[in-house]
Amino acid sequence: QVQLVDSGGGSVQPGGSLRLSCAASGSIFSIYPMDWYRQAPGQQRELVATITSTGHTNYADSVKGRFTISRDNAKNTVYLQMNSLKPEDTAVYYCHVGGSRWALPEYWGQGTQVTVSS
Repeated sequence: QVQLVDSGGGSVQPGGSLRLSCAASGSIFSIYPMDWYRQAPGQQRELVATITSTGHTNYADSVKGRFTISRDNAKNTVYLQMNSLKPEDTAVYYCHVGGSRWALPEYWGQGTQVTVSS
């Protein structure tokens, strides 16, 4: 079945780093933009970062300069390198691809928990 599997979350102290990975089930996703979202307790899900099929990136202001999204199309995988983590980065992080703009269903990873605390 078509699916996204995200991983790499964990618990770190403020200032620490984590790298999240999202593996797609097929090469079809290589031609579409892919995204990372996050949802903190009691808050709406927000878009964190986007990367196009050719590597153009965009970031939420809250993470710009600290997070880097990248992709390896040969491995059908997208990454989110998170540096200088802050407690407010604590959330469940989800990878995402698709939507009506792309004539594609929306696909979501199962979510991976990131906790930043001292």
